[in-house]
Amino acid sequence: MKNKEIKILLSAPRGFCAGVERAIEIVEKALNKYGAPVYVRHEIVHNKFVVDDLKKKGAIFVEELEEIKDKTRPVIFSAHGVPKKVPLDAESYKMTYVDATCPLVSKVHREAENLHKAEYHLVLIGHQNHPEVIGTMGQLPKGSIDLIQNEEEARNYKFEQKKQLAFVTQTTLSVDDTKDIIQILKKRFPKIREPHKEDICYATTNRQMAVKNIAKNCDMFFVIGSRNSSNSVRLVEVAKKSGCMNSQLIHSQSEIPYDLIENSNTIGISSGASAPEILVENFISNLKKKFKVSIDEVEIIKEDVVFKVPKKLN
Repeated sequence: MKNKEIKILLSAPRGFCAGVERAIEIVEKALNKYGAPVYVRHEIVHNKFVVDDLKKKGAIFVEELEEIKDKTRPVIFSAHGVPKKVPLDAESYKMTYVDATCPLVSKVHREAENLHKAEYHLVLIGHQNHPEVIGTMGQLPKGSIDLIQNEEEARNYKFEQKKQLAFVTQTTLSVDDTKDIIQILKKRFPKIREPHKEDICYATTNRQMAVKNIAKNCDMFFVIGSRNSSNSVRLVEVAKKSGCMNSQLIHSQSEIPYDLIENSNTIGISSGASAPEILVENFISNLKKKFKVSIDEVEIIKEDVVFKVPKKLN
């Protein structure tokens, strides 16, 4: 097997985005400042490797504030954002909290609030039960925002209210799929108001563009990331749509399909915005044990976005 030569096209940009880097830094700085344990509501980012690493350092992950026995300890809200009720609950418990919501998700929250104040009825394009969707819908009173997940729901959406209609989107969606949903909504509701600037974040857009750029030249495509990471799952879909049907997610429980890789000449690799680069390096070093590997990193755009951590942690 070792003699088989394989070319790797390494997609760039890939991996951590600025929002994820900031969220992880917030947990680490909170541990330095307050000592362990520090509680985190929901996985800080959707990656088992990152979560396990922070657990070792003293972070305790919970789904709800009620689970926290010792309310004198600080709690951090995950990068995906939380419904309005959560900080209010933390205040009523007199808890110290740090909000690690990605600034680009916060931008969508503010947008939704402003549209609601301007008396628009809102539609959110996103995936049900994703924490970001729960957080965004939780910014507004019940009944003032509806979720649309796909083209069929867009076609069947009923809106007979007197108010005007506007939409916002989850930040980690497939750019192409979302475009199709938006087109349907605009055709059905010509006056629907759209965001001034697209809600899908720069990192999601760049990673999808980078995958599109190389997938058509690959026999197989691998995205390193977690199963519950929306942007990682979307990258697999983008690779398939862009011409590499043999695309799959490599998560913490995945077996590497060496037999299929042996029948390939060129494989593509990318990673989701919450996957650390070490996971990509580990994947490549496993391949090097079995094959002769050459690597070509294909970068389509340089990213230089940095988000500051909250002042209270400095």
